[in-house]
Amino acid sequence: MKSVRSSLRYLLADFIGDDDGEPPFLPEGLPDAAAPVVSEGIHLLMEYQGASYAQLYVDRIKRFVRRSNVDAAMLCEIAQHLAARMAYEDPIRIAQLKLFDLAMGRTGGRDSDDLRRFRLEELIGVLPQALADSLLTGFEQVGWLGRRRLKLRFSIRSRLAVRRLRTIAGLRRWRLQSVRYGEERAWAERWLHMIARALDKQPSSAPAIIATATMIHGQGDGYCQGLADWHAIINGLAKPTFDGVLPIPDLAAAIAEARAAAMPDPRQVALKRTIAQIRARALAVGSNSDAAE
Repeated sequence: MKSVRSSLRYLLADFIGDDDGEPPFLPEGLPDAAAPVVSEGIHLLMEYQGASYAQLYVDRIKRFVRRSNVDAAMLCEIAQHLAARMAYEDPIRIAQLKLFDLAMGRTGGRDSDDLRRFRLEELIGVLPQALADSLLTGFEQVGWLGRRRLKLRFSIRSRLAVRRLRTIAGLRRWRLQSVRYGEERAWAERWLHMIARALDKQPSSAPAIIATATMIHGQGDGYCQGLADWHAIINGLAKPTFDGVLPIPDLAAAIAEARAAAMPDPRQVALKRTIAQIRARALAVGSNSDAAE
């Protein structure tokens, strides 16, 4: 199976004009039960970006290996969610996957066409920072950022369409210098930091923090909504709890309550109201405890 996966990866590399080194080694001390999950993540990210990117994934996983309060099941959860988020679905990734379909001979039917809707800033975000900054500034001045939505077709039905896919997939070479990568890197580091703080401050909340990664996926308005909701929950509940300024004894339950209130609403009315209610309850209980003492 490994040799088949490797062959397909190199075949895909031929399609996008790129190639990579060998996969990094598994982290030392990794439990046997977690090895297949981390190995799968490594191969996914090798295909997605290359050996150095897969090594970054391994280095991030290492932070939680051999921690006394992190078992194999939790390591698997972290590894799965981290790999999924590091392989975020930008136009480059979608083009990669369509070229993979072509390499596998899947050229017919509805799956040969894929129409996606992006925000303007998402499309600009795949460009290198220096180029993207000037475009973002210009579009912001005319009021297009946050308002313009563009449809992009990913197709393998014609030579011209395949050539367009190769051009988009070729941006992979500059992905790690892109605006979007900078944003994704910052998010991943903060998510990992919050997991570590949960393990230190309130270990029972760590699974809930880990699971918040599923709030962010896809592209377009749904992606932006999930990201905004995630930050609202982390900033409103998790961080102040770990900082010791918000006395929430069961942060996992609070996060679950807040996530249940999250709606596809850019104004986040229900979510913000629920977070405010959770905070008010926690502070009231804390005040009463202080008064009793």
